[in-house]
Amino acid sequence: MDGKSDNKAKVKDVLGKLDHKKVIREVWAHNLKEEMEHIMDLVDDYPYIAMDTEFPGIVARPVGPFRNSQEYHYRLLKCNVDLLKIIQMGLSFCDDKGCLPPGGVCVWQFNFRFDLKEDMYARDSIEFLKKSGIDFDRHAKEGIDVMEFAEVLITSAIVLNDDVKWVTFHSGYDYGYLLRLLTCEKLPEKEADFFDLLKTYCPCVYDVRYLMKSVDLKGGLSGVARSLNIERCGPQHQAGSDSLLTQAVFFRLREVYFNGSLDDQVHMNHLYGLSSNTDGTTSSKESKANAEGKLSRQ
Repeated sequence: MDGKSDNKAKVKDVLGKLDHKKVIREVWAHNLKEEMEHIMDLVDDYPYIAMDTEFPGIVARPVGPFRNSQEYHYRLLKCNVDLLKIIQMGLSFCDDKGCLPPGGVCVWQFNFRFDLKEDMYARDSIEFLKKSGIDFDRHAKEGIDVMEFAEVLITSAIVLNDDVKWVTFHSGYDYGYLLRLLTCEKLPEKEADFFDLLKTYCPCVYDVRYLMKSVDLKGGLSGVARSLNIERCGPQHQAGSDSLLTQAVFFRLREVYFNGSLDDQVHMNHLYGLSSNTDGTTSSKESKANAEGKLSRQ
């Protein structure tokens, strides 16, 4: 990946020129194993994985008392992730210079089994996702079983791998759903144990929203992308497109504000808005929006 990467397309420079139908691969139950094999072939050379999820909003509130607002935010995350099912996960792959894999496909959008007749959801969130193009009839009929996904993910070298760098945006809920499906258990009672579990499965994490805070940038994902002159590829509020945009913003942010490199002692393994690894300065309004439609992230 040394000198060769310089001749490859860099995600921060070419995103708006890409055809999302050619670079985002839709994954359903029937092609899950085949597509995971392609990912396993990529991950050694393209270990920067940007992740985004779509989920059915917020349906429950934790019962107090709480020691502080940060404890409330984690309990809100936990009670909803424990109750609800993930709808989509997008994974976007780059190398350490932000270069995309050759051959077109660089994003995999995993579509999970979700049945509006059986599964719990917040109505406004589902209507929002329908308008974004998510086909819930197909999710009910052809969606991926989360247990099967967990089995192939565990053996994929994506998780439990110190060489993989995870890139996300305001991502407490994203990692909550990831850990829920990997462990097939409810999230830990304590936030500190949540971070311990996260570090086991995803040892190296960058949260773009946390990086923005450290350089006094504000706004959601789409807003900061516009400020950095990055165009979106694909439909907004779908996990594949959002993960690819997150990847592009990360590498442009690293270039413009961090001189091309990050101090991992300072910037790695912090999640914006959760208190175990941050100062917990997310407002309750931001956390609510993040859960109910991810509007604070977009």
